[in-house]
Amino acid sequence: MSDQQTMLRSSAVMAAGTVVSRLSGFVRSALLAAALGNVLHADIFNIANTIPNMLYILLAGGVINAVLVPQLVRSLKNDPDEGAAYTGRVLTLVAVFLASVTVLLIVIAPWVMRIFADTSWPPGAFDATVAFARLCLPQVFFYGMFVLVGQILNARGRFGPMMWAPITNNVVSVAVLVLYLVVYGSDDPLSPTYGAGREWLLGLGSTVGIAAQLVVLVPYLRAAGVSLRPRWDFRDSGLSHTLRLGVWTVAFVIVNQIAYAVVVRLSGTGTGSGSSHATGYTVYTAVFLIIMVPHAIVTVSLATAVLPRLSARAADDDHRGLVRTLAPTLRTALAVIVPFAAVLPLVANKVVVVLWGYGAAKETVGNYTDTLMLFGPGLVFFTVHYLVLRGFYAREENRIVFYIQCAVAATNIVVAVTLVTRTTPDQTAPMLVIAYISSYAVGACLSYAVLSHRLGGLHTPVFARYLVRLLIAVAGAFLTGWVVLEAVPGMAEPSGLLLSLVKGATIGVVFGLVYLAIARALRLEEVTGVIETLTARLRR
Repeated sequence: MSDQQTMLRSSAVMAAGTVVSRLSGFVRSALLAAALGNVLHADIFNIANTIPNMLYILLAGGVINAVLVPQLVRSLKNDPDEGAAYTGRVLTLVAVFLASVTVLLIVIAPWVMRIFADTSWPPGAFDATVAFARLCLPQVFFYGMFVLVGQILNARGRFGPMMWAPITNNVVSVAVLVLYLVVYGSDDPLSPTYGAGREWLLGLGSTVGIAAQLVVLVPYLRAAGVSLRPRWDFRDSGLSHTLRLGVWTVAFVIVNQIAYAVVVRLSGTGTGSGSSHATGYTVYTAVFLIIMVPHAIVTVSLATAVLPRLSARAADDDHRGLVRTLAPTLRTALAVIVPFAAVLPLVANKVVVVLWGYGAAKETVGNYTDTLMLFGPGLVFFTVHYLVLRGFYAREENRIVFYIQCAVAATNIVVAVTLVTRTTPDQTAPMLVIAYISSYAVGACLSYAVLSHRLGGLHTPVFARYLVRLLIAVAGAFLTGWVVLEAVPGMAEPSGLLLSLVKGATIGVVFGLVYLAIARALRLEEVTGVIETLTARLRR
């Protein structure tokens, strides 16, 4: 079995767990919209809950994943005890750090939330945001430890548990939201307050779910032979090299935090207007949840499976081997990501009704449509950027990543401020999407060009020819889907839940079949490779 086939099989295990996790996540998102709506009332809770979620994303793709995974692989390969002592020290150090940060954030929650919450909100809204933040901030510890434990398992070749564990969180969250709807019903979507009972149920319920997904991983950690006893012998342990690498990744995190804080703050200017048609943080993040589905299923699974291999190639100073591993991975990811991005404008107004057309959000479900239609190109650029950065991380070139991310963050801030301050409240979220697209277009071009130069090429001629054939297949599928949308009577019109589901599925199936047919005709092996891996996994 080839290295690429092995990686695809490992990715398929993770992708299966991610699919189930994301489906349960959509149930949670639908219930949240039904309970809180998608304007001011929902933004109060979601912005308060954004800090632990934000740190999770940054930890998963940043400090722990980028810095510690290559070091864990090296210690597993080179240390006489197969990395047992190094892993124990890392677990102890990260646990102490996360606990300290969590306590500090809870204490200074009012000052932290002034960074994210818009000052134009009605009286009472800010106090509710702080109350929610204090209940949600313990998630920082549980999120961080979940990522670390999951990556320790990944470094030992156990990829499944980390991808399946979030289902536990979603089950708890769904139970909490069902209880909320039973007890309180659908709230007024424009209300600036909650009350203590609602705050405790939503806030504490969210934190319990994150704690549960960490607890699920502990037995797998023991089964992998990892000791949970703390180790305090940090001197001359090899951690100093890890910490030096971490300086640049922490700087990377800070840059991302600044850009994200600006985005969150700007998103509140829309819903703070009090308009029922305003789009803000809730709309932006709910749509982002859809966009992250193929990213989590395909890109993250591939990146998680490939990073230990990239790290091993880099440790052996095998530049050609690193390129041979990374280049096909990038092509495989785009085989799924590009068609997904292209189909969004065709099905957006159907998808939003199916996912969020309930309860408090039913009358304003159209708020999501423009944002969803626009997000596709951003996903494509983000995928290229995300995977290419794995090459830098494997080579321990974290300082270069920091400089590239500065350009990404600066672009995001400048474009977001320029557009949002010059538009109406209903266009706040779409303008933030355009800023996102612009920033990762810069990031993808920079990261690819720099890594290609440092490695003597990334099979760019092969990649270019592949992109041409891929775009031909996607264009043919898009045109066919557009013809169906325009030619079939009533297909383009807004509909209820059942009709929206049928229309969206019809367009999606037609698009997918045409795409696969053209891809097979053009001999796009990356597409057929994904399909064969998926069908083999389903048969098993």
